[in-house]
Amino acid sequence: MQIQERGEKASGFDVSRRGFVVTTLATGFAAATQPVSAQTIATDAKGLTAGEVKIPVKDGEIPAYRACPAEGGSFPTVLVVQEIFGVHEHIKDICRRFAKLGYYAVAPELYARQGDVSKFTDFRDIIGKVVSKVPDEQVMSDLDAAVAFAKESGKADTAKLGITGYCWGGRIVWLYAAHNPNLKAGVAWYGRLVGDPDELHPKSPIDVVDKIHAPILGLYGEEDTGIPVNSVEAMREALKRAGKTAEIVLYPKTPHAFFADYRPSYRKESAEDGWKRLLAWFKANGVA
Repeated sequence: MQIQERGEKASGFDVSRRGFVVTTLATGFAAATQPVSAQTIATDAKGLTAGEVKIPVKDGEIPAYRACPAEGGSFPTVLVVQEIFGVHEHIKDICRRFAKLGYYAVAPELYARQGDVSKFTDFRDIIGKVVSKVPDEQVMSDLDAAVAFAKESGKADTAKLGITGYCWGGRIVWLYAAHNPNLKAGVAWYGRLVGDPDELHPKSPIDVVDKIHAPILGLYGEEDTGIPVNSVEAMREALKRAGKTAEIVLYPKTPHAFFADYRPSYRKESAEDGWKRLLAWFKANGVA
C-alpha cells in the first residue's frame, strides 16, 4: 500500500509526515516503567500463534501484536488498546492471556505515526512529544483497520467483537464504543472520562454517552489521583440517564494502573476481580 504524501488525508485525519516513526514494536518493557516488578505475570506462547504483524492502513501500515490459538479458527475477536506506554511487553502478554482462553487478540501500535514512547524515561516527554499529538480520529480508523485485518486472517470471528484498554486505552474504549456500531462489548480499565477538548481530541467519553452502541464495563480505582471519583460518578449518572447498558466498578483503596502487574501500582485482588468481570462481561454480551 503506497504511503501518501505530506498534506494528503487518510480517513479524515491529516497525514503530517511521510512514512511512520514506529515500524516495529518495542522489545521488552517501556523504559519509563523500569525496574519491572518481581510479581510480573509472564504468559508463554505455547499452543498459540503469536507475534508481530503489519496492519494495512489508508496511509501505509502499522505494527501490531497478534495472538490466537494455533489450531482451529473463527475465534471471538478482542481489540487490546495500549496504555500510555504503547504496545510493550505487558500489552503483548495480555494478548497471549486472551489467546490462551480461545480469543483472537490484536493490539495495534496506535502511536506509529507520532513517535516511539518506549525509549522515553520521563512521563512529560511521553505525553508532550507523542501522546498529545495522536488524533482520536486516527485511532478510530486504525482500530477499524485492525478489525479488518483480523477478519481477513480467517482466524477471527469479528461478528463477536470486543475491546478492552488500559489507562490511555481505557478512554479509547469508550470512544470506540460510540464509533463502531458493530462492537458487541467493551471493558475500560481506568480510562479518563472528562477533559478539556482540543482539535485532535474534540470529545471526552462523557460527551459521547448518547452515541455508545455497546455494553461497557468500566473498572476504576477510588484512589486514582488522575481520575477523580466525582468524574466516575458523573459518568455513571450520564450512562443511566441515557439508558445505556453499562456498569462501573469503583474499587476502594485502589490506585490508577491497578492491573499493571509489572508496576508498584498493581493490586492483585482488584486486578483478578476485574479480569473475572471482564470475561463474564464478554461472555454475557456476545464476545465468546
